[in-house]
Amino acid sequence: MDLELTEEQTQLRDELRRFLTARLPVGSLPGRVDHPGSVDRNLWAELGETGVFSVTLPESAGGLGLGRAEAVIVFEELGRAAVPGPLVQTFLAASLMPGAATGELVIGAVLDEDSLMVEHLEALDGLLVFDAEGVRLTERPAGSVSSRPLDPLTPVHRVAVLGSGRRLGDQAAAATMRQDADLLVAALLVGLGDGAVAMATEYSKNRAQFGRVIGSFQAIKHLLVDSYVWVDVARAAVHAAAVELDELAAPVGAPDSRYDGHTCSVASARVVASSAAARATATAIQVHGGMGYTWELEAHLYLKRVAVLDTTLGSPDASLEHRADELAFEAATT
Repeated sequence: MDLELTEEQTQLRDELRRFLTARLPVGSLPGRVDHPGSVDRNLWAELGETGVFSVTLPESAGGLGLGRAEAVIVFEELGRAAVPGPLVQTFLAASLMPGAATGELVIGAVLDEDSLMVEHLEALDGLLVFDAEGVRLTERPAGSVSSRPLDPLTPVHRVAVLGSGRRLGDQAAAATMRQDADLLVAALLVGLGDGAVAMATEYSKNRAQFGRVIGSFQAIKHLLVDSYVWVDVARAAVHAAAVELDELAAPVGAPDSRYDGHTCSVASARVVASSAAARATATAIQVHGGMGYTWELEAHLYLKRVAVLDTTLGSPDASLEHRADELAFEAATT
């Protein structure tokens, strides 16, 4: 297993980072708080045009024909730029709905019918619902939203009733899609943590206290270095999981039935990435001091996005349960 980025993968990362930096420059995210729940349709179409939602689709279907190893690179960059919107959900729909692949549609998802929390409900063109029989597409349901959402860029609605909709995939397809969701959420979390560390590091180079930049203080150095290491370890776990899946060449709809579509590496990556992102984003706020707790600074948007991702699209606890099941299976078969 080779985890070094190839020249093509590095170019993919750099080009997407340049695009996102130009499209969502530093300081632009707080302004979007004035338009809660909205999704920038122009940005969504541009993301579709760059292949964000179709990176793993075959070229014959209009995609880039790449693997999950490239997909996690893409989603890490989306997290690093804190791009708002149901990114993973629309990616999952791309293999089922051409309009999602091109960014013409904004699609949400409910991965567990026992947890009916939907982000960006009012902006959705459709909703994927994962149930005991597989996955179905429903119309946008009614829901109630908190007047004070945890993340002002990611309003979350509680939905009471889901429609029957149209069946799009069976249990095997749904299991594989859940696995991909966990993997891509983990990549987003790594990106959010990386973006927060980069923000805090840059601030520490310019903010002076007691006649010195705060980045020269040992306590600040330790906080930033620890955060960097947490994120880097999580990145390695996510990339290893993606490469493993590509090497297994598991097609959509044909997961490993032993683990309900989840490999050991994906579950572990989700847990490690969630922990690293939570620590790194909290550290970014701490390094910024009193300023870090203000809504004018972007740091809080990174931390809150991490919390929402771990609420609406699976959770590290669920991944821990998958990991425990895997260990029990391995113990029983050895």
